[in-house]
Amino acid sequence: MESSGFVPDLSWIPSWLPYAVDIGLVLALSYILLLVIGEGERRSLWMVRGFILLMLATVVSRRLELNLLGFLLEKLVLGAAVAMAVIFQSQFRRFLEQIGRGEIIQLFKSSGRPSAQPDSVIDQIVDAVKELSQNRTGALILLETSGSLEEEDFVSPGVSLNAEVSKELLQTIFQTTTLLHDGSVLIRGSRIVSAAVILPLSERTASRQLGTRHRAAMGITERVENCLCIVVSEETGSISLAEKGSLNRPLTSSKLKELLQARFSPTVERDAVRISRKIGFQGRIILKRILRLPSSTSQEKK
Repeated sequence: MESSGFVPDLSWIPSWLPYAVDIGLVLALSYILLLVIGEGERRSLWMVRGFILLMLATVVSRRLELNLLGFLLEKLVLGAAVAMAVIFQSQFRRFLEQIGRGEIIQLFKSSGRPSAQPDSVIDQIVDAVKELSQNRTGALILLETSGSLEEEDFVSPGVSLNAEVSKELLQTIFQTTTLLHDGSVLIRGSRIVSAAVILPLSERTASRQLGTRHRAAMGITERVENCLCIVVSEETGSISLAEKGSLNRPLTSSKLKELLQARFSPTVERDAVRISRKIGFQGRIILKRILRLPSSTSQEKK
């Protein structure tokens, strides 16, 4: 018996359309990759750019039937993908979570751009740290650099405040007579999100001069990359800045301000946008060439 199943007629679909869709999807994934990983340092962008170039070289080698070179490049791309997944595990985790929640569109809006930190907010933070240092009042201030820290990143999420950042409020919170002085303050953009946040301690061996606050600053920045942590020592009044598990100390208030301004500079964001635009521009050129193929081939047949 003959099957009565309906087979749709797809002959009307142009032969070049699958290639255009394929290239468009690759460009979209490359753009998402830049948004997800481009939140880090300038060298992170170069790593992404190198990975994309490796993939392009692999495709070219296949087209030219350079089998040995293609085999080698395929292994390099696989190794680079695994290495990047390990290096940027927090960004990839957030990327997979967004896909799992169905937030596909939000990926293009986002996600990995450094939070704009106005100079006035940095001035308020630095002035408060300077006063706390002079009075030898211990303090721990956690700053988000991109994305959002999750509650599971902390031992305890603390007490929600949602208040504007101000020198006076920061100084008041860390006075030993207040109930919120023990723990860290979490700052997101220009808002104090919460206080009395208990951070995980670093398991690395540290100098005896470093107390619990310093170990907490190292611990949270080891665990989560998209944050900075300012520490004011209660014993000496020295100022430290923790990033990616490392402490930069001792610092003056002017040096701290310089580091914060450099870290929250929009240059990394501009680089990510510039590279993504360049990829989009090259993609448009390729698409135009593909779209011209049918007309040129038809002219040759005539």
